[in-house]
Amino acid sequence: MQEKEEELDDFNSPTLGRLSITGVMDRIREFMAEEPNYKYRLIIGTDSAGRNHSGVDYVTALVVHRVGGGGIYFWKKRFEQVNSLRQRIYREASISLDFAQEVLDVLQGDGFLDFDFEIHVDIGKEGETRAMISEVVGMIRGSGFTCRTKPDSYGASSVADRHAS
Repeated sequence: MQEKEEELDDFNSPTLGRLSITGVMDRIREFMAEEPNYKYRLIIGTDSAGRNHSGVDYVTALVVHRVGGGGIYFWKKRFEQVNSLRQRIYREASISLDFAQEVLDVLQGDGFLDFDFEIHVDIGKEGETRAMISEVVGMIRGSGFTCRTKPDSYGASSVADRHAS
C-alpha cells in the first residue's frame, strides 16, 4: 500500500504547484463546492511521448470541468519501458482505468459523486491507432466508464499531451 500511496503523491497543478493526492482531492471538493449549481465532469486521460528508444513518459491528467464555467486540472508523469505502439496505447488506457478507479474509490468514500465521469483516450479514426479503437473503447466501457476518442478526447489529446513532451 505504501508504494501505491507514494506513486499517487506526485501531482502538479498549473496554479497550485506540486500536490499530494489528498491535496488534489481537497481542491476538487473545494472547486465543486464553490459553484454547487453547475454540472461537473471529471475526466481522466493519459498520453505518452517516446524518449529516443529508452522508453516512454506517460502523463495522466485529471480534469474537473465545470460545464459552462471553466475548469481545473492536475497531472502526473511516470516513465516506463514499452516495446510497441500497441503496448503503449494499451498502457495509456490501463493507467487511466486504474487511476479512475482510485479516484472513484476516494470520492465514493466521501459520498461525493455529483458529477459525470469520462476517460479520454488519445486514439482516433485517423493514424496508426485507428485499428485499436474498438478494442480500447470496449475495454474502457467494459470497465463501466464512458470513453471519448479523438476529436473529443481533450483530456488526453490536449491536456495530458501538453505535459508529455
